[in-house]
Amino acid sequence: MNKLFLILLLAVIVVVAWAMRGHNTSNDLYSTVDVDEFEKLIADTSQVVLLDVRTPSEYQEGHLRGALQIDVKTDSFMMAARDQLPKDKTIAVYCRSGRRSANAASRLSEEGYRVVNLDGGIIAWKKASKPVVM
Repeated sequence: MNKLFLILLLAVIVVVAWAMRGHNTSNDLYSTVDVDEFEKLIADTSQVVLLDVRTPSEYQEGHLRGALQIDVKTDSFMMAARDQLPKDKTIAVYCRSGRRSANAASRLSEEGYRVVNLDGGIIAWKKASKPVVM
């Protein structure tokens, strides 16, 4: 009886772990990449739009060169995104730590945008000694 219980418990754990794989960094609609991959992606400005989803004051404290700024926490985020972001380009999105940009990436991808999220946000970018515009 105890062996059967342990086998069933192990099977449940394996199934749950398998079902949850990969859900911590992205969903099926957008991808999350590290700093180096993000830097390569945004180098092609003809195919990518860089989007900072932090507040205006955070943006003024330092941002990635060429980034548009639309605060994801505002009620008008999606309306502003629809007005400013083309659907024929990849949207490279970042925030402070990656949490708000993951939210924005999810919302944008549900609207049909191709989105790539920066893992770790501008904190990771700065830690990797990448350039920031003040």
